Amino acid sequence: MLITAQSDDLGQALSGCASGDRMALRRIFDQESGRLVSIAQRIVRRRDLAEEVVQESFIRIWTHAHQYQPDRGSARGWIYAIVRNRALNLIRDGKREHSMEEIESFRESEETEEIMIAWQRLDRNTRLYECLGALEERKRNGILMAYVGGYSHGEIAGKLQLPLGTAKSWIRRGLMALRECMA
Repeated sequence: MLITAQSDDLGQALSGCASGDRMALRRIFDQESGRLVSIAQRIVRRRDLAEEVVQESFIRIWTHAHQYQPDRGSARGWIYAIVRNRALNLIRDGKREHSMEEIESFRESEETEEIMIAWQRLDRNTRLYECLGALEERKRNGILMAYVGGYSHGEIAGKLQLPLGTAKSWIRRGLMALRECMA
Protein backbone atom coordinates (compact mmCIF):
# COMPACT_ATOMS: atom_id res chain seq x y z
CA MET A 1 0.00 0.00 0.00
CA LEU A 2 3.03 2.30 0.40
CA ILE A 3 3.48 2.33 -3.39
CA THR A 4 -0.16 3.36 -3.85
CA ALA A 5 0.22 6.20 -1.33
CA GLN A 6 3.38 7.42 -3.06
CA SER A 7 1.61 7.26 -6.43
CA ASP A 8 -1.24 9.35 -5.01
CA ASP A 9 1.33 11.87 -3.74
CA LEU A 10 2.93 11.99 -7.19
CA GLY A 11 -0.47 12.51 -8.81
CA GLN A 12 -1.16 15.41 -6.47
CA ALA A 13 2.31 16.81 -7.12
CA LEU A 14 1.75 16.66 -10.89
CA SER A 15 -1.53 18.47 -10.40
CA GLY A 16 0.38 21.10 -8.41
CA CYS A 17 2.95 21.43 -11.20
CA ALA A 18 0.14 21.97 -13.69
CA SER A 19 -1.04 24.82 -11.43
CA GLY A 20 2.43 26.37 -11.27
CA ASP A 21 3.39 25.13 -7.78
CA ARG A 22 7.20 24.89 -7.80
CA MET A 23 7.24 23.07 -4.47
CA ALA A 24 5.23 20.28 -6.10
CA LEU A 25 8.02 19.78 -8.62
CA ARG A 26 10.50 19.78 -5.76
CA ARG A 27 8.51 17.03 -4.01
CA ILE A 28 8.66 14.90 -7.17
CA PHE A 29 12.39 15.56 -7.46
CA ASP A 30 13.07 14.69 -3.83
CA GLN A 31 11.02 11.50 -4.00
CA GLU A 32 12.05 10.13 -7.40
CA SER A 33 15.27 11.69 -8.71
CA GLY A 34 17.61 9.00 -7.40
CA ARG A 35 15.69 6.19 -9.05
CA LEU A 36 15.23 8.22 -12.23
CA VAL A 37 18.98 8.82 -12.56
CA SER A 38 19.55 5.08 -12.07
CA ILE A 39 17.09 4.20 -14.82
CA ALA A 40 18.54 6.78 -17.19
CA GLN A 41 22.07 5.62 -16.41
CA ARG A 42 21.14 2.02 -17.20
CA ILE A 43 19.99 3.19 -20.64
CA VAL A 44 22.70 5.72 -21.56
CA ARG A 45 25.49 4.00 -19.58
CA ARG A 46 27.06 7.22 -18.30
CA ARG A 47 26.25 9.10 -15.11
CA ASP A 48 26.76 12.56 -16.62
CA LEU A 49 24.38 11.82 -19.50
CA ALA A 50 21.87 10.25 -17.12
CA GLU A 51 21.84 13.41 -15.01
CA GLU A 52 21.34 15.48 -18.17
CA VAL A 53 18.42 13.24 -19.18
CA VAL A 54 16.78 13.64 -15.77
CA GLN A 55 17.27 17.41 -15.81
CA GLU A 56 15.62 17.64 -19.24
CA SER A 57 12.88 15.31 -18.05
CA PHE A 58 12.06 17.52 -15.07
CA ILE A 59 11.72 20.49 -17.41
CA ARG A 60 9.30 18.43 -19.49
CA ILE A 61 7.43 17.28 -16.38
CA TRP A 62 7.05 20.91 -15.31
CA THR A 63 5.92 22.17 -18.71
CA HIS A 64 3.67 19.22 -19.57
CA ALA A 65 2.18 18.27 -16.19
CA HIS A 66 -1.21 19.48 -17.45
CA GLN A 67 -1.19 16.56 -19.93
CA TYR A 68 -1.07 13.89 -17.23
CA GLN A 69 -4.35 11.96 -17.10
CA PRO A 70 -4.79 9.77 -14.00
CA ASP A 71 -7.33 7.56 -15.76
CA ARG A 72 -4.69 6.52 -18.32
CA GLY A 73 -2.04 5.34 -15.84
CA SER A 74 -0.13 6.10 -12.69
CA ALA A 75 1.74 9.33 -12.08
CA ARG A 76 4.91 7.33 -11.47
CA GLY A 77 4.50 5.54 -14.80
CA TRP A 78 4.00 8.85 -16.60
CA ILE A 79 7.12 10.37 -15.01
CA TYR A 80 9.26 7.28 -15.65
CA ALA A 81 8.08 7.11 -19.27
CA ILE A 82 9.30 10.67 -19.81
CA VAL A 83 12.74 9.78 -18.45
CA ARG A 84 12.93 6.55 -20.41
CA ASN A 85 11.89 8.26 -23.65
CA ARG A 86 14.37 11.10 -23.13
CA ALA A 87 17.18 8.61 -22.54
CA LEU A 88 16.25 6.58 -25.62
CA ASN A 89 16.04 9.77 -27.68
CA LEU A 90 19.53 10.70 -26.54
CA ILE A 91 20.82 7.36 -27.81
CA ARG A 92 18.86 7.56 -31.08
CA ASP A 93 20.16 11.06 -31.74
CA GLY A 94 23.65 9.59 -31.78
CA LYS A 95 24.90 11.43 -28.73
CA ARG A 96 25.62 8.11 -27.07
CA GLU A 97 26.52 4.87 -28.78
CA HIS A 98 26.79 1.47 -27.15
CA SER A 99 29.86 -0.60 -27.81
CA MET A 100 29.71 -4.39 -27.98
CA GLU A 101 31.72 -4.50 -24.76
CA GLU A 102 29.08 -2.45 -22.95
CA ILE A 103 26.23 -4.59 -24.24
CA GLU A 104 28.04 -7.77 -23.25
CA SER A 105 28.86 -6.40 -19.80
CA PHE A 106 25.28 -6.40 -18.53
CA ARG A 107 25.14 -8.29 -15.29
CA GLU A 108 22.62 -11.09 -15.59
CA SER A 109 21.84 -11.45 -11.91
CA GLU A 110 21.36 -7.72 -11.30
CA GLU A 111 18.94 -7.23 -14.15
CA THR A 112 16.91 -10.31 -13.24
CA GLU A 113 16.79 -9.16 -9.63
CA GLU A 114 15.77 -5.63 -10.65
CA ILE A 115 12.94 -6.92 -12.82
CA MET A 116 11.73 -9.26 -10.11
CA ILE A 117 11.82 -6.45 -7.53
CA ALA A 118 9.72 -4.25 -9.82
CA TRP A 119 7.31 -7.11 -10.41
CA GLN A 120 7.06 -7.87 -6.66
CA ARG A 121 6.62 -4.20 -5.73
CA LEU A 122 3.56 -3.90 -7.91
CA ASP A 123 0.38 -3.87 -5.85
CA ARG A 124 -1.14 -7.33 -6.24
CA ASN A 125 -4.64 -5.90 -6.17
CA THR A 126 -4.17 -3.85 -9.34
CA ARG A 127 -5.41 -4.69 -12.79
CA LEU A 128 -1.87 -4.22 -14.15
CA TYR A 129 -0.52 -6.95 -11.87
CA GLU A 130 -3.32 -9.27 -12.92
CA CYS A 131 -2.77 -8.57 -16.62
CA LEU A 132 1.01 -8.90 -16.43
CA GLY A 133 0.57 -12.12 -14.50
CA ALA A 134 -1.57 -13.54 -17.32
CA LEU A 135 1.30 -13.15 -19.80
CA GLU A 136 3.78 -15.93 -20.54
CA GLU A 137 6.85 -15.40 -18.31
CA ARG A 138 9.30 -14.64 -21.14
CA LYS A 139 6.91 -12.08 -22.68
CA ARG A 140 6.31 -10.49 -19.29
CA ASN A 141 10.07 -10.34 -18.65
CA GLY A 142 10.62 -8.79 -22.08
CA ILE A 143 8.09 -6.06 -21.33
CA LEU A 144 9.53 -5.46 -17.86
CA MET A 145 13.07 -5.36 -19.29
CA ALA A 146 11.95 -2.72 -21.81
CA TYR A 147 9.83 -0.57 -19.53
CA VAL A 148 11.48 -1.06 -16.15
CA GLY A 149 15.08 -1.71 -17.17
CA GLY A 150 15.06 0.52 -20.24
CA TYR A 151 16.64 -2.12 -22.48
CA SER A 152 16.43 -1.86 -26.26
CA HIS A 153 14.83 -4.64 -28.28
CA GLY A 154 18.30 -5.77 -29.37
CA GLU A 155 19.51 -6.00 -25.78
CA ILE A 156 16.38 -7.91 -24.78
CA ALA A 157 16.86 -10.33 -27.69
CA GLY A 158 20.41 -10.94 -26.55
CA LYS A 159 19.44 -11.51 -22.94
CA LEU A 160 16.55 -13.80 -23.79
CA GLN A 161 18.63 -15.50 -26.49
CA LEU A 162 16.05 -14.85 -29.20
CA PRO A 163 16.24 -13.48 -32.73
CA LEU A 164 15.62 -9.72 -32.76
CA GLY A 165 12.38 -10.06 -34.74
CA THR A 166 11.03 -12.59 -32.27
CA ALA A 167 11.82 -10.34 -29.30
CA LYS A 168 10.13 -7.39 -31.02
CA SER A 169 7.07 -9.50 -31.84
CA TRP A 170 6.80 -10.87 -28.31
CA ILE A 171 7.00 -7.40 -26.80
CA ARG A 172 4.51 -5.97 -29.31
CA ARG A 173 2.07 -8.86 -28.78
CA GLY A 174 2.55 -8.70 -25.03
CA LEU A 175 1.75 -4.97 -25.04
CA MET A 176 -1.33 -5.59 -27.18
CA ALA A 177 -2.49 -8.28 -24.76
CA LEU A 178 -1.85 -5.91 -21.84
CA ARG A 179 -3.84 -3.12 -23.48
CA GLU A 180 -6.69 -5.50 -24.22
CA CYS A 181 -6.66 -6.86 -20.66
CA MET A 182 -6.50 -3.38 -19.13
CA ALA A 183 -9.41 -2.08 -21.27
